[in-house]
Amino acid sequence: MSHDGVRPSATRRAAAFLLAGALTVSALSACSSDEKENRPLAGQDIAPAGRALVADGGTLRWAVDAVPATLNTFQADADAATSRVAGAVLPSLFRLDARGRPQPNPAYLESAKVVDTEPRQVVLYRLDQQAVWSDGREIGAADFAAQWRALSGKDSAYWTARNAGYDRIAKIERGHDDLEVKVTFARPYADWKSLFTPLYPKEVMGTPDAFNDGARSKLKVTAGPFALKKVDREDGKVTLVRSTRWWGSPAKLDKIVLRAVPRDERLDALAENKVDLAEVDPDDAERIAAAHGTKTTAASQAAAGAEREKAEKAEKAANKEKEEKDKKKDEKKGDEDAAEAAARRKALRRYVVRSSLEPAYTQLALNGSEGPLADERVRRAVARALDRTKLAELVLKPLGLPAVPVGSHLALAGQPAYEDNSGALGGQDTKGARALLADAGWILGGPVEKQAKDKKDKKGKDEDGDEAGEKDTAGSKGEKSEDDDGTYIVGEDDKPGEAEGAGDHGGDGRSEERAARSADGKQYLGEPGAARHGGAPGAYAPMGTAAPARAADTVMAKDGKALSLRFVLPSGPGSASLRAVGDRIARMLRKVGIRTTITKVPDDSYFKDHIASGEYDLALYSWPATAFPATDARPVYAKPVPGADGELKVEQNYTRVGTDRIDQLFDEALVTLDAGKERELMRKADSRIWAGAASIPLYQRPQLTAARPRLVNVGAFGFRTPVYEDMGYRERTPSSASTSSVPSATSS
Repeated sequence: MSHDGVRPSATRRAAAFLLAGALTVSALSACSSDEKENRPLAGQDIAPAGRALVADGGTLRWAVDAVPATLNTFQADADAATSRVAGAVLPSLFRLDARGRPQPNPAYLESAKVVDTEPRQVVLYRLDQQAVWSDGREIGAADFAAQWRALSGKDSAYWTARNAGYDRIAKIERGHDDLEVKVTFARPYADWKSLFTPLYPKEVMGTPDAFNDGARSKLKVTAGPFALKKVDREDGKVTLVRSTRWWGSPAKLDKIVLRAVPRDERLDALAENKVDLAEVDPDDAERIAAAHGTKTTAASQAAAGAEREKAEKAEKAANKEKEEKDKKKDEKKGDEDAAEAAARRKALRRYVVRSSLEPAYTQLALNGSEGPLADERVRRAVARALDRTKLAELVLKPLGLPAVPVGSHLALAGQPAYEDNSGALGGQDTKGARALLADAGWILGGPVEKQAKDKKDKKGKDEDGDEAGEKDTAGSKGEKSEDDDGTYIVGEDDKPGEAEGAGDHGGDGRSEERAARSADGKQYLGEPGAARHGGAPGAYAPMGTAAPARAADTVMAKDGKALSLRFVLPSGPGSASLRAVGDRIARMLRKVGIRTTITKVPDDSYFKDHIASGEYDLALYSWPATAFPATDARPVYAKPVPGADGELKVEQNYTRVGTDRIDQLFDEALVTLDAGKERELMRKADSRIWAGAASIPLYQRPQLTAARPRLVNVGAFGFRTPVYEDMGYRERTPSSASTSSVPSATSS
């Protein structure tokens, strides 16, 4: 899991990447010519070095979240470690460059191009004449055909997670000789470059048994700069060794060991010399920088520290057990003697932090299937309440990374298809947000019926017998009683002297005045002139009386119910910054009269039990960027349709919002072979997605990697595909020989 949020499984490339109803979108036009020139907000940080400067030999111990459950990237339980193994040991016909554009991989391809469009699209691949599998067999049409049949979706015996693109192929055949592979499509396919990367041998794809089970823990036949030596689940390691059959530039490293290290244990693993390379969280990156006597950035850390402290206070109030655990942890840290602490700092000085922006973005998802958010006006009001620049700064500014909000759902800055289409929705506008809510029938300070609290039994379950989640009400303060489930009850959290205007400085924004109660049992929240002690609703205070501290910031209500949204966030140790963002979003929504009930849930159930099942109103999670948005993003924004069993089929559109027009634009983009037209269609689709306000991109995710200083051509890769054969340790110089050395080929 990434440090700033949980995201869907990496295997669902179709999910690498919500609706515009009857709205007229004013910003649907895109560039009439080729794409505007743009650059990535941050370049890759990998300590680049020419191969002549890289030493031969050594072992790279690389931290991963877990040993992969499968080595088949096309299965549902594949993950980032699966992709890392595949990238090192299997053919990738195309690799992404620094701007996220697919480029032919010369190790495998002499050429690849569309040679016919009528009557059908035909792509001709010309393979490198030295390209062979590790058993000596030439890579050829038989491998392409086996992968097509396995992934076409026509044979249900293959347990595939995706078949996008492969389902459009009509036939695959040998060309003029064994080096040529001719692929004929039944329907035009713009994203044909996404296919056959990675390419598996026919021994894996040839039969359902081999596909389903044979490639889960071993790959007997490979064709990359490295070969798979062993998957050791007991010891938590995957060992890759330099391939003797590799015909390209030989790998510099003798061995790559992928070691399973949970995110919250990375710093210890680095200090204890168990790994050489590891993605780390911002707090860990800061500790490594502090060990060198510096900060992670030249910018002040005060603002970020205040936000983290605020998020921590909210968590402690919502979960006493966690507070005690944190307290004991702090006490343990306080008991460390000076010598031990000094030794740890010295150990961490063996590493540097390489930083960039990950090719993925964090979004606020709004579930539009039911409740207040089923109304597009309410979703748009939520979006207009957000200051996306401040949210980006909260996460990225302390790290010295560009804090620029993401302007597209379908591409990131630097990619050819990128264009900021957020104007279709509009920027932060408190008055505009309130006007949208008023148009939807929500009244600021309207009457709210008193709601009874849910009761829990002694086992911590509610009346329905469900497990009680870890909840807190956005902006609430103080300790909860043991039988309080944390659900927001309108009118019961107002305390004097805590105005929302101070919310960004630690206040919870509660009104100084309590809502007056009327004889009909309703509360009129913040109604002007309501008497504090038994006054009649609607009565006006004497001239000159000060207005309540939050008269302009009370709750929106409709039909006797407050506008309160369920905000689900992950509770794991790697999601602290995400929770801080959630806390800031809750305070922004409070300013327009929207309350939130934040529920923190375990990481392993966050997606399955809440996002995918629709048990949320608001949620934060990430989507990876993709070089092929027409293919990969379509299931994310496809209009949900009822299935044969009556259940709504949402694919990966977890906001459950979509339109026929958005689907049409994706379909048109998929069949055009004009790259410029495809980008224009994607920009139009993105504008309509923005207008629907079901998915609000916030910021590009930070990518922080702790690395040995002498490691080169590896680190924070940005968009670019790693080149495994070039990774290694810089050749020693007289000045560096005394301080570091290349790990031996036998170290693990």
